[in-house]
Amino acid sequence: MASLKHVLCLCLSAWTITAAEDNVPKAEKLKWDSLDFKTIIKWTTEDSDHKYTVSFSSDGDDWRESQDCIRMSDSECDLTGDLVPYDRAYTADIQTEPEIVNYDEDLENYPHTYSDPFNPYRESNISAVNITVEAMDESSVMVNITDPLTGIHTRGKQLSIRDVFRNDLKYKISYYKSGSTGKRDVISDSSTAEVSKLDAGESYCFMAAAFIPSRPKRSQQGAWSQEWCIPGGGNILHELNLGVWVAIIFILLTVFFIIVTVTVLCCKCCRQRNSTQLSAPV
Repeated sequence: MASLKHVLCLCLSAWTITAAEDNVPKAEKLKWDSLDFKTIIKWTTEDSDHKYTVSFSSDGDDWRESQDCIRMSDSECDLTGDLVPYDRAYTADIQTEPEIVNYDEDLENYPHTYSDPFNPYRESNISAVNITVEAMDESSVMVNITDPLTGIHTRGKQLSIRDVFRNDLKYKISYYKSGSTGKRDVISDSSTAEVSKLDAGESYCFMAAAFIPSRPKRSQQGAWSQEWCIPGGGNILHELNLGVWVAIIFILLTVFFIIVTVTVLCCKCCRQRNSTQLSAPV
């Protein structure tokens, strides 16, 4: 009889826990959002007074709580400083907790939601580099690239993507001749790259992007920089666009109209003066 009562108590306890869990708003639709190694885990949930604690683990290691994301009301957590070393697959655990903690209650009975694995080194998006282009001679230029900074700070220094990727970081430089639809790509190991064998006297436009060939193909390339165009050394009239031509024609017509108007007025004044002199009495 005592054994039966014990079984009934266990069943009732399990039913109570299950019913409680069913009424707790779980974290859903977990999503990693990472740009330049600033990595945030986001989720959605129903409005409630419950709290959320974020833990993380990599490659089967023990779970650790993120110290900045314990019993929080927000639905996102910045894990940038936690995901070290960078080249590991991390999984996040979002646990729902009650607003008021009953220390006699086992919080593990509250629901957990787990994210897909995420590797910052291989998957974090990389923003656009900045470039300048200097003409070296008629057929070559020097492309100078400035790396974007990351969300990682070490010993008071904010690291650049070069500091993180080191020799894995390369650059893809894309360029085309003005008026042409064909583009050429060059891969450079250095942030200072010479592009040669350009057609003398022609203008060219350049773009560059970070390129990490050791990554999966979908995340190998960062965002493209803004275009930087250099004029050619040929006939300047060849470089003028439609708007400039319209302005030049308007100015020429205006000058022509002024010259004609002044000429007509001068001729009219001369005729009037000559007519007055002829009609004067001798």
